Parts: sequence; structure tokens; C-alpha cells
Amino acid sequence: MKTPLVSIITVNYKQPEVTGELLKSLAQISYPNLEVILVDNEQSFSDEGYYQQLFTGIKVINSPENLGFAGANNLGIKAAKGEYLFFLNNDTELENGVIEKLLQAFDSPKVGAVSPVLRYAENPEKIQFAGYTPIHPLTGRNSPMKDLASPTLAETPYFHGAAVMIPKRVLDQAGNMDEDYFLYYEELDWSQRIREAGYELKVLKSVHVLHKESISTGKNSPLKVYYQTRNRVHFMRRNFANPWGFLLFFCLVSLPKNVISFSLKKQKSHRKAFNLGWKHALLENRFGSIDPKILIAA
Repeated sequence: MKTPLVSIITVNYKQPEVTGELLKSLAQISYPNLEVILVDNEQSFSDEGYYQQLFTGIKVINSPENLGFAGANNLGIKAAKGEYLFFLNNDTELENGVIEKLLQAFDSPKVGAVSPVLRYAENPEKIQFAGYTPIHPLTGRNSPMKDLASPTLAETPYFHGAAVMIPKRVLDQAGNMDEDYFLYYEELDWSQRIREAGYELKVLKSVHVLHKESISTGKNSPLKVYYQTRNRVHFMRRNFANPWGFLLFFCLVSLPKNVISFSLKKQKSHRKAFNLGWKHALLENRFGSIDPKILIAA
């Protein structure tokens, strides 16, 4: 089997211990032609010495500002020399053999990206992702598939940003992540553009990666509510030729439903984050990062 250079790109945001667990797992990998690139977001000093102890030869890029998930990964792409780029969340852990099997899945030049199955680290028997359903044009929602039914190498309309391998030649054609999203929905937009460039997206069900979900933002934090709301609206307006059905559904159903739900639960910060999210996307066209302090209700 050929062993092309594979560049693993991961992003850290104030979680050196979590990232350290990923690096420990990578240090056990036997794949012989590997480079690891770590982008440290909003880092005023370098933890490179600590990371070098865990993975010798790692390339650490310290960004003085928080570039978000998209911007930081794009910074890693610029530094990568690999023929294949393997994007991994810092809250994942990898087993030996995953890289070799993912490479074998690129059996056609039409394959533009391959994701492994994602399993919850706290309960590895439970599947988080084994492909996605298409995004519904009315609700703007889709769901992760969680079964391992045949075929082993299955097509998916979207890959999962926590773990995906993409050839560099594909990105040369389709472009990097859109940094407008900053956080959430950027991999769905990326998937869309890679498919529009003529490539297929696959999920390989015979391998998995363990994922500790939403460690950076929290499973139901106001920050997560803001970005998911804003970017959901932005994604639909950008990627659907006729988004008016979605916009009508959002204004008449999603908006009042969420405001009422957050109000009944007395989640003022979540309600404020939701309202800011849709207003920024629908009325003000404001994208990129937001100061988390703004999301805290008085």
C-alpha cells in the first residue's frame, strides 16, 4: 500500500489537557508518513513544549486571536504539506489503522472526502454519526444517521467536521472553509461546495473515532444557541436557490417556538442568544465572532 503524506490538522481553544489526550492517541499510530499541525486559538503564549512531549515533531501555530473553527483550520491548511488532510477535533481520539483504511476509501478520483463513524467517547457502543440525511428545504434541519447497515462505504450529502479526510487537490478546486460561519454549519457549507465541484462524500462504516461532544462550547450553552441559530439561517439563504419556504417556516414556527420554550424554562441568556442569532443573520448580515459577554442577559 502507498503511504502518502497525511497532514492531521486540529484546533485547540484553551483546552491543552483535552488536546493532549488526542496527541497521546496519535503517538500510538504506526502510519509512517504523518505530520501533525495544531492551531492554538487565542493563545498569548506557546504551549509547544508541552505538546512536543506528547507528540514529537508536532507543528504548533499560535494565533493571538480566536479565528473560530473555520479560520483556525484554514490556517492549518496553509501550513499543511500533505497530499491528504485529516481534520480532527481536539476532543477526539484515534485508534491505529484508521488512517490506512480511510486512504483506501479514495478508490476513485470522484471521492472528495471520507469520514469515519463517530462514537461517543463516554459510551463507545453509542453511535453519534454514520452519515447525514439531506437538509430539509423547509425546516433547515437534518439528522445524523446512526446505523451501520451496508454498504460499508456509503455516500452522504454532508460530512462531519469532527473527523474528515480530504485530498489537498480537492481543496485546491473547492476552496477552504468559509470563515463567515466562525463556528457551526461551516462543514455543511464546505460539504455543499465540494459536492458542487463534482465530488462525492463518503462515510466509512468499518472504522470509528471517539468523540467527546461539545467540550468547547457546552452541549446547550448560549454561545452554541447563537451560532447554530445565526448560521442555520445564513446557510439556508446561501445554499438554497429558493429559501422563502424556510424563511416563512422559521418566522412563523421556529422563532415563536424557541422564544416561548426559553421563556418557560427561564433561560434568559439562551433566549437572548437565539434572538441575536436570527437578527444578525436575517436583518444585519453580521458574521464572524461575537463577544460571549453580549449573550449574557442582565
